[in-house]
Amino acid sequence: MRRGVAASLGLAAGIASFAAARAFAPAAAAWVAAVVVAALAAVLCDRRPPIALDPAAAPGALRLAGGVAAALALVALSRLAVFAVDPSRTGFSAVPNSDWEVRHSCLTAYAVAARVAGTGANVYDDALYSLPDDDPAAPRRPRMLGPFKVDVYEYPPPFLLLPRALSWSSGGDLPPEPEFERLRLLWFALDVAVIVAALVVVARALPAPRATRAILLAPLVVLALPTQSFLQKGNVQGMILAGSMLAMVLLEGRRTAAGGALLAFATASKLYPGLLGVFLLARRRWRDAFVTAAFGAAFALAALALFGRGPWEAFLDHMPRLLSGESFPAFRNPKAVAINFSIPGLVYKLGLFGFPASFAAMKTVGTIYMIAAIGVVVMVARRTLLPEEKPLVWLAILILATLRSPFLPQAYAPFPALWLLTLVAARADMTGRRLAAVLLAWAGLNIGWALDWPIDPRALALLIAIPQALTILLAIVPLLPRRSPEAVPGGDRVMTS
Repeated sequence: MRRGVAASLGLAAGIASFAAARAFAPAAAAWVAAVVVAALAAVLCDRRPPIALDPAAAPGALRLAGGVAAALALVALSRLAVFAVDPSRTGFSAVPNSDWEVRHSCLTAYAVAARVAGTGANVYDDALYSLPDDDPAAPRRPRMLGPFKVDVYEYPPPFLLLPRALSWSSGGDLPPEPEFERLRLLWFALDVAVIVAALVVVARALPAPRATRAILLAPLVVLALPTQSFLQKGNVQGMILAGSMLAMVLLEGRRTAAGGALLAFATASKLYPGLLGVFLLARRRWRDAFVTAAFGAAFALAALALFGRGPWEAFLDHMPRLLSGESFPAFRNPKAVAINFSIPGLVYKLGLFGFPASFAAMKTVGTIYMIAAIGVVVMVARRTLLPEEKPLVWLAILILATLRSPFLPQAYAPFPALWLLTLVAARADMTGRRLAAVLLAWAGLNIGWALDWPIDPRALALLIAIPQALTILLAIVPLLPRRSPEAVPGGDRVMTS
């Protein structure tokens, strides 16, 4: 079992290394780098296991399921690496029989916005991303960057520090195609590395029996279609969620600077991880909260220094439309409305069935939901939490936070729920019945439908209600009180990592 885990982690490291090396070197050099890194990582993980495995906690059925899932996950990552290197080989993409899935790239929006941010252009101007003849009343007609459709940028300015650091390009229009291809490879490598590292680190923070079960179930998270989808499209959601979880483990282990920096960047990039900041404040973790806020201010100032005032002024003007959902062109497409997991998005989902819908109503629902979510987080934070409960609570809080987004598509919405499913399942002995229930829930969270496949939007909305409901239910489980909850008199540092 130890060697199987070590080999799997080594091969994952090799795949990420191959993509990163291929951004700068020919295929032969990239293969050498991949083999060397894979071998070194596997040997290191075998000699110094990142997790203290408990063989008694892993019955044969769990070992078999984990081994099969790990093999399939590595094959899936390898396929995506081929597509990252050569986007013309569409047969290696996650959903080859969907042109929309193959051609959609969230990373295009990051690349364009990071390139033009310092030129005085409005990074939220739709003209940067859509064709001149785009009809605001019809599904969006995107510009093209090589074979990929250019997405729209909807994040705060500090996030652009990351794609700018990986490409370091400035200009008034789309980046050159070779430059974007290099960015795709580096982004894919970073994404894989962060996701796998977070799965290992969070599992390691659990007691040995739970950690063993969690790491054996972790390949299911990587293998899942939503994970494959955002890794292929370059969407940053998985990286932000994984980075936020890494940040909380670091903060819990008294590595305040590293944890605060990670949580600050995640919050400055996507806003919703700020709900973990509320958790820290409610638990009177003043130092952690202060350091996180200080790093957040530093990232904001760095974005101001690098890009100027323009992106900030544009963001403040854009934010009301962002919160209401009005800035998202997805609401012009009934099928995109149907695959939205968000709570405010239920307004337009009901609109598919004839109910009145408006962005003003979405904003109201979002505000009410956010107030309720903050209240729940404060109540949970004031309880005594056992060390093994905390990662589950953090992940549940992140799910609550993501559900506030006006648009939370199937491409990445179930990812934290898939991860939480493995952690919830790891709490108890893995009987055959329990493992079957986990696999059934995993299959339910993988339900999806490409936007260019034929289906009535109302039927699609009902279909997506299955993984949407599972996501919400899984988030509720760790937040439920134990039988004898106790108030926390102040601060806590019980977990070790």
